[in-house]
Amino acid sequence: MNFWTALLETPLLQLALLGALGASFASGIIGSYVVVKRIVSISGSIAHSVLSGLGCALWLQRVHGITWLTPLVGALVSGMIAALIIGWVHLHYKEREDAIIAMIWSVGMAIGVIFVSQIPGFSVELMNFLLGNVLWVSPEDLWILAGVDLIILLLTLRYHKRFLAICFDEKQAELQGLNVHSLYMLLLILIALSVILLIHIVGIILVLSMLALPASIAGNFTHRLSMMMVIAVLLNVAFSVGGLAIAFKLDWPAGPTIALFSGVIYLLSLRFKKSITASTP
Repeated sequence: MNFWTALLETPLLQLALLGALGASFASGIIGSYVVVKRIVSISGSIAHSVLSGLGCALWLQRVHGITWLTPLVGALVSGMIAALIIGWVHLHYKEREDAIIAMIWSVGMAIGVIFVSQIPGFSVELMNFLLGNVLWVSPEDLWILAGVDLIILLLTLRYHKRFLAICFDEKQAELQGLNVHSLYMLLLILIALSVILLIHIVGIILVLSMLALPASIAGNFTHRLSMMMVIAVLLNVAFSVGGLAIAFKLDWPAGPTIALFSGVIYLLSLRFKKSITASTP
């Protein structure tokens, strides 16, 4: 059975593809802001800090029987806290931003590992969050993805020009009367939401592949941020479908395969851009 036949006949694979497409939309839009503003390291810090919320939620579920507190809720809480802390430090103590990013990255993971160490037995669910398992996507997850995608779309349409201003020059944006502090915090919150969506697809360890690589490729071929977003979304869709097809063919895990496929295309795009640059008189 080939991938396309299996896709038509297997509901589990259909859900996986829909989940990947939903995450592609959010990551293409927000990833473009991330790449233009050069805050990929901040996105990575938020992604890895999410482990603290995941570990705490799993510990409360398994050890104390608090069943309503799902890992997704824990991820949302820890991701938002990390985004707000980083944003506050960036706006008030810029010279210490790198240290805070490193601290949140390492401490968030450390807290998560400590909580996980207190959970009896091996948690497959945690491994899915770490390494990614797109086949784990449920119909409920798709509704959450659709809701977050809608929020990101509406806020992007509403604040795009203002986000554009703070991405290129915060001081100039402030002189124009924009509330730079609030806009930067809002952008980080949207990044945190996108990161948590991507964790469902490629996991914490590989989350930056979908957030940064498609936008970086798009940025090599256009200087318009709106066009960059469109290209990044389309590239994420192509990487998701291609990665799933390769994973199905080779019996590889889907999340890492999508990330690997994205990385290979990114390297090829650099080569292609170099060839075009060299041939231009």
